[in-house]
Amino acid sequence: MAVGKNKRLTKGGKKGAKKKVVDPFSKKDWYDVKAPAMFNIRNIGKTLVTRTQGTKIASDGLKGRVFEVSLADLQNDEVAFRKFKLITEDVQGKNCLTNFHGMDLTRDKMCSMVKKWQTMIEAHVDVKTTDGYLLRLFCVGFTKKRNNQIRKTSYAQHQQVSQIRKKMMEIMTREVQTNDLKEVVNKRPRQGEEDEEHQESFLVLPSRL
Repeated sequence: MAVGKNKRLTKGGKKGAKKKVVDPFSKKDWYDVKAPAMFNIRNIGKTLVTRTQGTKIASDGLKGRVFEVSLADLQNDEVAFRKFKLITEDVQGKNCLTNFHGMDLTRDKMCSMVKKWQTMIEAHVDVKTTDGYLLRLFCVGFTKKRNNQIRKTSYAQHQQVSQIRKKMMEIMTREVQTNDLKEVVNKRPRQGEEDEEHQESFLVLPSRL
């Protein structure tokens, strides 16, 4: 006979007995997410976080959290292909105060812009705003047919691509260096409008940005 304790008997129950189910949401709190004042709609949703326990503070888990919101939800607009990223910088009571963290286009919008028989021109530049924010801006342009053009293609020569890219970078740098972050975000071109960058690049070659 083996000498020793029967481990199953000392545990006081069968192996695989059901444990007490605890609702994970019982230890969490809801916080309202507030968009920056530059947008028309401030209340954009709610977020969950584990409530403060000991040295683990709830607000620390919220700071740095990034939310992705459509511009249509922020401005109550029908144009929904622009996506804004907002980062939590401060927590006041049950409110998460956010700031601008980035902007992007939806995948379907980007795919609809790329077509055959044309040249795509890309440019990017790092610029600081007047209030000290460092932004990395990206711009994409496409050549298009001239008026009454018969030829199927509308490709650009290497020299023309360089000229348009240089013009893109000049205008992006100029527009950001002379404005603060709020003015830069509000300067995004509206649907159907042609911005200054498009008008100046059109002098080199017919294009769309």
